[in-house]
Amino acid sequence: MNFSLSTPIVLVLLPLMLVPLLLTAQKEQSYPSLAGIEADPLSVAIDWILRIAGVIAIAALILGIGGLHRLGRTIEKTGEGAHIVLLVDRSSSMDNTFAGRAPEGGEEGKSAAARRLLKDFILRRDHDLVGVAAFSTSPMHVLPMTDHKPAVLAAVDAMDRPGLAFTNVGRGLALALDMQETDTSPAARVIVLVSDGAAVIDRKVQDKLRAAFARRKINLYWLFLRTEGNPGISAVPAPGEEDTPQAMPERHLDKFFKSLGITYRAFEAENPQAIADAIAEIGKLERSPITYFERIPHEDLAVRAFAGALAAMLVLLAAKLAEVRLVAATEGRS
Repeated sequence: MNFSLSTPIVLVLLPLMLVPLLLTAQKEQSYPSLAGIEADPLSVAIDWILRIAGVIAIAALILGIGGLHRLGRTIEKTGEGAHIVLLVDRSSSMDNTFAGRAPEGGEEGKSAAARRLLKDFILRRDHDLVGVAAFSTSPMHVLPMTDHKPAVLAAVDAMDRPGLAFTNVGRGLALALDMQETDTSPAARVIVLVSDGAAVIDRKVQDKLRAAFARRKINLYWLFLRTEGNPGISAVPAPGEEDTPQAMPERHLDKFFKSLGITYRAFEAENPQAIADAIAEIGKLERSPITYFERIPHEDLAVRAFAGALAAMLVLLAAKLAEVRLVAATEGRS
């Protein structure tokens, strides 16, 4: 069970716990002859209960003084879910509404709506390991993979700061892939990219991303928060218009993702309800058996030891008080 003591030297006192088995604190009574007394199993049982309570009281006090604790350990958990990295765009445009303007009154910005719905998604997923990353000009490692929901929810909430001007999706994806690389379990791996736009990814970065996706099976979902007036992912240029990554970044980013040979889906959302529907669909797609290990920190057990000693001493005190009352009643009859 990985128990230990902060001060092991107190163990030299542990033999004192045997004293209640050898001696008794009960008041002795004199009888002319024991032959006239019938066997009393109940009294014998109570006597042993009180002796054992004395053993527990002494042992628990010694262990509490010694600083009893349980060492940190690793335990294996199983469940249904996936190992998910939430990669969230923190460019300044994410703070605007779907209409492309700053929120007014009760309006909700794209970033605020995404945070709210992602938190609902996290709360519904009981056994996922979730990591959080963000990107704008540079990628930001917000939270490593964990199953501690309060930490994940706090990480998502932390993305309410004003964003920056640029969208460097290539470096953001590289960071998300690195976070997945550190996980060696056979669980399903997922990257959920939440962004309201795209940017040109350098050829060298594309090659690195392609190689990283080829090394491990990772599913990619792009939740594209389309601003009003944006042509969208599936837009096709009109005759005579440029069809380049610079002119139509969302279209070409989608084409790049499709060329990776991985499980990939893009969801276009034009309002909060569309975001909720897309997240629900991702939740349905990613439910597979997973096994993972969790590190349990050091646990202090000294307070529990003192509580056990107190409980045992209260039993002894109650017995002693009952004995006094019994003696008083006997003397009154004499």
